[in-house]
This record gives sequence, C-alpha cells and structure tokens, in this order.
Amino acid sequence: MRRIRQLAWNTRYFRKRLHDRGYIIYGNKDSPVVPLLLYMPSKVAMFSRETLRRGMATVVVGFPATPLIETRARFCLSASHTKEMLDEALKIIDDVGDLLRLRYSSLPSPDFSEKGIQLIEVIQTFCC
Repeated sequence: MRRIRQLAWNTRYFRKRLHDRGYIIYGNKDSPVVPLLLYMPSKVAMFSRETLRRGMATVVVGFPATPLIETRARFCLSASHTKEMLDEALKIIDDVGDLLRLRYSSLPSPDFSEKGIQLIEVIQTFCC
C-alpha cells in the first residue's frame, strides 16, 4: 500500500508542476505515464538529445505512432522516484522547454493536487 500511495503522490506532484509551468500534458491525472505534448515533429529529436545531454533519458513518440502534430515526450514515473529526483527532472524539462519554446498552455491548472496524498520518503538501498 505504501508504494501505491507514493506512486500516486509522485504522479500528481509531477503532473501538476508540469501544467503549472505551462506545458500541455495528456492522460488521466492518476496515470504514472505522463505524455508532454511537443507538437512539432522537428522538436522530437532535439528534445530527446537535449534532455539526455543534461543527464535524463526521455522516451519520445512521433509519427506514425501518433498523429503528425501530436508528437510527445513520455515520462514514466515510479514509486521509487524521490521528490528530489522529480524536481531535478522538472528543472531539466524547463531548461529544454525554454530552449525549444514548449510552454504552450495559458489555461489555469486543473485540480490534481498531491495535497491529499501522504508523501512517503523513499530510502534507496543497494544490494550486493
């Protein structure tokens, strides 16, 4: 149950922060798979390269897997991600988003806050 709550918190936190920053995201507010719309096919490879150059691998999806103007980056969240990891990912996305001018949304944030979900601090341990 702890991991499910942690995943729910991570999902809501990440989605809300992306939307608050002006990015357009698809999907259910509780889905840990977070598609960020890039729209321009020419931005797909650059987004992937620039996030990787900053230390974050990103899955990008474009035509023919999506309609031509609905290219996207797809982030898969885990209960193992810490708040610090998510904040670092958001910083990288902001850096690359500013470079590629990806902040398209001016709509108010939908109500998907993580406030009703208790944050569980993840302690990473390494085996052997």
